[in-house]
Amino acid sequence: MKPILGITMGDPSGNGPEISVKALMNPELYEKCRPIIIGDANCMREAAKVIEGAENLIINPVRDVKDAVFSKGSIDVLDMGLVDLSRRYYRKDRDKTVSMLGKEKAEEVFRESDRMCGEAAFRYVKKVIELAMDGGVDATVTNALNKDHINLAGHHYSGHTEIYADFTGTSKYTMMLAHEELRVVHVSTHVSLREACDRVKKDRVLEVIRIAYEGCKSLGIEKPKIGVAGLNPHCGENGMFGKEEIEEIQPAIEEAMREGILIPEGKPTPPDTVFSKALGGWYDIVVAMYHDQGHIPLKVKGFVYNKEKKRWDAVAGVNVTLGLPIIRASVDHGTGEGHAGDGSANELSLVNAIDYAVRMAVSGRK
Repeated sequence: MKPILGITMGDPSGNGPEISVKALMNPELYEKCRPIIIGDANCMREAAKVIEGAENLIINPVRDVKDAVFSKGSIDVLDMGLVDLSRRYYRKDRDKTVSMLGKEKAEEVFRESDRMCGEAAFRYVKKVIELAMDGGVDATVTNALNKDHINLAGHHYSGHTEIYADFTGTSKYTMMLAHEELRVVHVSTHVSLREACDRVKKDRVLEVIRIAYEGCKSLGIEKPKIGVAGLNPHCGENGMFGKEEIEEIQPAIEEAMREGILIPEGKPTPPDTVFSKALGGWYDIVVAMYHDQGHIPLKVKGFVYNKEKKRWDAVAGVNVTLGLPIIRASVDHGTGEGHAGDGSANELSLVNAIDYAVRMAVSGRK
């Protein structure tokens, strides 16, 4: 009864293949779930070649989830055959490619590579959504894609969240970021800061509070405590620095509380203290008003750079889309194209995402 997880490989020119190999090399992962990569088997084999300890790892291409063996020491790949490795170029090799081919020709081959990789990454996502909607997998996990690449391939989305919303027919959803016990959802995400302020409206704030509450319940939290961040410094200081707290956020909080949702303070919390309180256990989740208000504290906590060794010791955190009819958890970082292909990518965020997907899948069965 271990849940089946469909894990997209991510952009073929990014770090997704490498961190997928690293994460699925761990035999303990197979004790809690049955993972299958949605991607290209040739890319996974190439990734295994640059990872220490993966010499004897078996890449098992299959055409259907039902053909997967879910065995330790091997990685099942629903092989979509979309990537020609001779046409895939890594960004870290740009200077070498320019010197070999000349600047104009190099730019041409990179554009073609980007288009191919964007098309592949998009189709992996579309496929895993179809599998989840049809019951072929219990939860989905996504590696990073490159927004420029998918748009170059003709798929005009600003990210995974919008693709999932479109192909599941979902209109009310939000992004949740999580690292350990710190969780954040957003009233708006991929819009300008100016537009983000305009989107702080009572109905949307209330909608996100409700989604946050249900999201915590899906994680097994029986009585979620919700913290709601203000938009302005000091929550507007009674209207001196802005009136969104008075006119939009407070009315949303009051209606949510009438519905039985627990918001301990009963009012917006200043954004410069709300996350410290969440870390102290005041809240199970924080409703942030815009993208960076929520992303910055999560990444300060989850991303750890070792300045002496000049490398990332940790790139942790999970991106979960709440409000969907299927489960979607994701890494909380980009494609790392500057180092993709050298085996140095950190798999911790993918491991965290897998853990969250398993937790939500198991909780949903109860």
